[in-house]
Amino acid sequence: MIVFDLQCGHHGHVFEAWFGSSEDYADQKMRGLLLCPICGATDVDKAVMAPNVAAKGNRGTAHLPVDGALAMVPLTNTSPAPQQMKAMLAALAQAQAEALKSSTWVGRNFAQQARAMDAGEVPQAQIHGEATQAQAQELLEEGIGVMPLLIPVVPPEQRN
Repeated sequence: MIVFDLQCGHHGHVFEAWFGSSEDYADQKMRGLLLCPICGATDVDKAVMAPNVAAKGNRGTAHLPVDGALAMVPLTNTSPAPQQMKAMLAALAQAQAEALKSSTWVGRNFAQQARAMDAGEVPQAQIHGEATQAQAQELLEEGIGVMPLLIPVVPPEQRN
């Protein structure tokens, strides 16, 4: 696995992405599969990166979730162990689930509902739903702040 810092050409957002190899990055770039997770822009290139130089003795520390709280955990290599990665993803999923408790699912009407709130036609509220990349881009261009969920959610009508 290789990690690249990527930057969208639309707003300059910088984010990290993992690839199997440099060739995988080039292939995904060529096929237009890379997009900014913040604004949805497809104009994405590698950002300038600082080299990853290990600390003396290949030791360092990281803030990782331990029993529901962030703690400093010594690292013996540059990659988190699988159980640490699972803990980090679980903490992220839990934080998103907590945030969504105060949000209303609007399904495929997300873009319409966001525009109606922006125009003052309906009261402001926290919403989440489905939107295409083009719809999200249009909302951003109209000055309506939207962002993708980091962990995909199952629509309520598709739950067992």
